[in-house]
Amino acid sequence: VQLQASGGGLVRAGGSLRLSCAASGRSFSGSDMGWFYQAPGTEREFAAAISWTGGSTYYADSVKGRFTISRDNAKKMVYLRMNSLKPEDTAVYSCAAWRYNYDPRIAPAYWGQGTQVTVSS
Repeated sequence: VQLQASGGGLVRAGGSLRLSCAASGRSFSGSDMGWFYQAPGTEREFAAAISWTGGSTYYADSVKGRFTISRDNAKKMVYLRMNSLKPEDTAVYSCAAWRYNYDPRIAPAYWGQGTQVTVSS
């Protein structure tokens, strides 16, 4: 699976952004997808994941209630709607795909390049 993230930018605190991830390759079929973020000087952290059918979603406590992950399998797209953004959300956001099902104990098999999100106070 090849992944290409986009949609990052500069936004004021309280604002919103929608990140998009375009996938290609046959392995996208059946793969659970997710978003991770990494702020400068910190470890990469899990933000959200979604099952292949879209019927199950998973969120980190830090984004729960503010971020929404979704997918459109016909378009091979995954989205992350980010509302009520805070300065501490500033990070590079990357999309990723598990080979099959999301498992917090297992790192995704495929990664895309990141897109920068900067939230000003």
